[in-house]
Amino acid sequence: MEKENPVRHETEVHFWGNTPEDEYYKQQGIKASRSSYTSPRGLSLFTRSWLPVSTDPPLGVMCMVHGYGNDISWTFQSTAIFLAQMGFACFGLDIEGHGKSQGLKGFVPSVDLVVQDCLSFFDSIKNDTQFNGLPFFLYGESMGGAICLLIHLASPKGFDGAVLVAPMCKISDNIKPRWPIPDILLFVAKFMPTLAIVPAASILHKSIKVESKVPIAEMNPVRYRGKPRLGTVVELLRVTDCLSQNLRSVTIPFIVLHGSMDVVTDPKVSESLYEEASSEDKTIKIYDGMLHSLLFGETDENIEIVRHDILSWLNGRCRHENVEN
Repeated sequence: MEKENPVRHETEVHFWGNTPEDEYYKQQGIKASRSSYTSPRGLSLFTRSWLPVSTDPPLGVMCMVHGYGNDISWTFQSTAIFLAQMGFACFGLDIEGHGKSQGLKGFVPSVDLVVQDCLSFFDSIKNDTQFNGLPFFLYGESMGGAICLLIHLASPKGFDGAVLVAPMCKISDNIKPRWPIPDILLFVAKFMPTLAIVPAASILHKSIKVESKVPIAEMNPVRYRGKPRLGTVVELLRVTDCLSQNLRSVTIPFIVLHGSMDVVTDPKVSESLYEEASSEDKTIKIYDGMLHSLLFGETDENIEIVRHDILSWLNGRCRHENVEN
């Protein structure tokens, strides 16, 4: 694993306000750092770690993947901070074309290559001796949940469990362009894959229930704000279609969490994942009335419910792992 750099003192705006990162992390009782990782294909990827201070060794290691248009430096890291406070070592990366990583913003030409990037980075963490013997968990939100499932399918024995938050195993019909637009876009994408012209409803406003939190999400300085790029949409449609047809191949222990009113990713597909997956250890939580952004966009009370369910599931598997070890 490449050496990580301590968080720098600099004037930046964060989702929590103007408090410098290192000072904020200290207030939260965790250690954090950020760095870059060069993938085997030569792509420079921005990475972060959030580590517990009071738990040594950590209870487990979380390998975290963000969603489409998102990144690891804004509200996504609120969950990583919480898990670090609870004793978990957390690591995340901005995938290609997102956040502070290399690549054209909002463009994911190959999800398969992204999966290999993630696998390589997470394997580098496994090679760190301080985490020997600890359970390794995948954690993904939305598109990141789909990527986590693909990571599992690429490395079936590589991880001890997965936390899937509103996974994009299928793009909801509520936000997909209507026929004949998809067929037209598919044809044009062959020639102009980076073109950002796909008509799509605002995912942000459809994801967040608490209106006062929308401006906070919009303040993210590196969030992709353009229309979806043709090549990215074609890839996501391909991958989600592939995933929805291969749910029986999933064998990893997992918990899948979804809001019943999610119009971005389809909760019915999470139900199908739960029913069809071959995993012996699987849990599903469907939250009545909640939307897509379960861990930021909901009321604080609802967020605590979801956090409690994730933590309870993880703690149960860590105890199981520790007994076996």
